[in-house]
Order: sequence, then C-alpha cells, then structure tokens
Amino acid sequence: MKEHKVIQTKTGFRNRFQNFEDILNQYAREGWSVKFIGQNWTSLVLERDKNR
Repeated sequence: MKEHKVIQTKTGFRNRFQNFEDILNQYAREGWSVKFIGQNWTSLVLERDKNR
C-alpha cells in the first residue's frame, strides 16, 4: 500500500534551486519519491510505501 503527501514549497527568490534541492533530498532520505511537481514548483506530491 502506498501513502502520499502534498507539500507546498516556499523556496523564496534567493537560492531557489538550492532550497528546492534541499527539500527534495530531505524527503528522499525519509523514503519519499516525487510523483508530481506543480507549476512554478509551488507544490509537490510525494509517495512512499506505507509498510516499510
């Protein structure tokens, strides 16, 4: 079974790419993978196995 999480990103204008990368890496360490990135990187849909 899968579980999903929706994240609203607030990366700001300075270091936007680095902040976005840091957010993705943080969740990847917790076992989440990206399923969808919204327009202008304002939201992410993440997925992982619920029974890890």
